[in-house]
Amino acid sequence: MADGLTALQDRLQHQFSDPALLVRAVTHRSFASDHNERLEFLGDSVLNLSVADLLFQRLSALPEGDLSRIRANLVKQDTLHQIAVELGLPEVVRLGEGEVRSGGSRRPSILADALEALIGAVYLDAGYPAAQALVHRLFQSVEINPQMEASAKDAKTELQEWLQARKYKLPLYRVVGTLGAAHRQTFDVECEVSDLNLNERGIGSSRRAGEQAAAAAMLQVLKTRVH
Repeated sequence: MADGLTALQDRLQHQFSDPALLVRAVTHRSFASDHNERLEFLGDSVLNLSVADLLFQRLSALPEGDLSRIRANLVKQDTLHQIAVELGLPEVVRLGEGEVRSGGSRRPSILADALEALIGAVYLDAGYPAAQALVHRLFQSVEINPQMEASAKDAKTELQEWLQARKYKLPLYRVVGTLGAAHRQTFDVECEVSDLNLNERGIGSSRRAGEQAAAAAMLQVLKTRVH
């Protein structure tokens, strides 16, 4: 494991001053109570800001709506999963026995979350400039072009665009509960649109899936109640 984390730091081009952050970043909740979910929460925000900065620089002619759509494409689970596999995260992620048996080391949601946790860990270890530089390196091999705005929209992206078009604040997502054993958890997520005093919930096998389900539920309500 130690050799694997040393090699991972080489691939990240970042040597941790606090190695405990690195270990926590690759630790799933099924393995230990000191797991990576808080780091993932932090890394998600750092990732979104860093990718926004990247797009602002590279696609200077595009309006805000197109930039938002492209960013959603870049930070979606499929893209993060691909980057995580290229980094070798399936070989170093720490999972409980049940999760290992069920193929957790190959599960896109677990690997995408671990990647975000790593970004959060680098942010805590060395600050935003180091984390931003890491994100820019990670996305070097990912194609970024204006045509990405034509890609199919997921529920979270569609909800964001619906609200922005009507000058409403962006939705807030929060996990309100989890069910099941650590390796078979489901996440109960609430989506709040404060400007309209609306709350809807969704359930998924990961936080991301729960957020998508909650966004889809909110969209259904908005399209029937609000014009």
